Amino acid sequence: MATKTFGDDIFFATISELSAKLHAKEFSAVELTRAFGDRLEALGPRFNALACSLKSSAIRTAKDLDGDIKRDRWRPLQGIPFAVKDLLAVKGNPTTWGAKPYAGQVFNEDATVVKKLEKAGGVLIGKLAMVELAGGPSYRYASASLTGPGLNPWDRTRWTGGSSSGSGAAVAAGLAAFTIGSETSGSILTPSAYCGVTGLRPTYGLVSRHGAMALSWTMDKLGPMCRSAEDCGLVLQAIAGADPEDPGSAGKSFYFAPQFRRAAKDIIVGFAPADFDEWPEAAARDAFQKAFETVKAEGYQLREVKLPAFPYGAITSTVVAAEAASIFEELITSGKVDELADKRQIANLKAGMDISAKDYLKAMRLRTQIQAEFRLLFADVDVLIAPSRYNVATPVRDPLDKSPFGDRPTPQRAGLNGLIPAGNLAGLPAISVPCGFANNLPVAMQFCSRPFSENIIIGMAAAYQKQTDWHRRRPTLS
Repeated sequence: MATKTFGDDIFFATISELSAKLHAKEFSAVELTRAFGDRLEALGPRFNALACSLKSSAIRTAKDLDGDIKRDRWRPLQGIPFAVKDLLAVKGNPTTWGAKPYAGQVFNEDATVVKKLEKAGGVLIGKLAMVELAGGPSYRYASASLTGPGLNPWDRTRWTGGSSSGSGAAVAAGLAAFTIGSETSGSILTPSAYCGVTGLRPTYGLVSRHGAMALSWTMDKLGPMCRSAEDCGLVLQAIAGADPEDPGSAGKSFYFAPQFRRAAKDIIVGFAPADFDEWPEAAARDAFQKAFETVKAEGYQLREVKLPAFPYGAITSTVVAAEAASIFEELITSGKVDELADKRQIANLKAGMDISAKDYLKAMRLRTQIQAEFRLLFADVDVLIAPSRYNVATPVRDPLDKSPFGDRPTPQRAGLNGLIPAGNLAGLPAISVPCGFANNLPVAMQFCSRPFSENIIIGMAAAYQKQTDWHRRRPTLS
């Protein structure tokens, strides 16, 4: 039987577009799965994005789904090929957490997110590379990974962003219809921005983390990285929900309801002007200003705001380092921590063992104050808008502590530049959408809102994507 040949358009299609073609029987789930599986195996290593191919088992799953399709039995993600970050357990397959000490690790149960996606009809075609131990508590080089540095499909001399490096690259290069990443402090939004894809960080507790590596019990979140905001909504609906196996579960579900989107005139958007004309690198300012003008044209109520004044970076570092030291205590005390690739990460994991209970509890008390201040802020606005990152993807060999401002002075006017750590400390949802290019590399902006308001920010992102085609752009892959 001849293998069906697909044009590139299929690999960059949205979930809804692929589903429509499956409904129309333009191709089978097996044919689609084999095509994506082949592409992931062929191109994944080019970007250091592939941790483990699951093509063989995926094709078996797809055969069963084709049987359901013949009987006109449909599920929300029926026949859609996806891949997950390698911190999620997949029964009987390696789950390395991107780190040499865990290279032979195998679990006998699927993560809850994997189970839910397969129950919704999704087809798991592979596991994706990541920064070792999801980057915690910090690392200095993009090479901090068992598979090597994540290479950006737009320019392989540039980084994908971490720690969901493979998840970002796989969507950008059309290696999977969607992927699952994780975020503790920026690991969904950053690779989404650098790779020019749409990524959603859900509210803390909305998506179960059972079967996922823990880095920080009180901050870890799992979320979708997709071709569009609408895709993020479809995937989030499948993976959200209560799970007694996750002590941090909020016990809430999510129903994607674009038909009930609030009118723009009823939504108050908070912003800081400096975010669009001063904080971004010079080459990116025009793209951000045009993106902001497009948002304004929708008719939202706009209000200038400032973030509550807290040392967000220091608080995040203390919480993550202390919790990571507890989680990886055996790795540290056994000496196997020295097998990690990044010297700074090794040193910081060890240093986390010395964080006192007093300092950890002080950070957590400040975190409670941050959450209270954001409740007050969101009494006056519905959504915050800002660049996801002020710079384009960094050169892959540069140290990550290199100043993004280079020789130029740090901006004096306040922006929302602490929104990623602040949003993670407060457990807020955010979505990053591509909004242009600078130096031929993608830039992106984020919409962030109060807990469990994902429909609002997805709706705003989808409205923006109806007016622009940045999410439709794709890199040239020779």
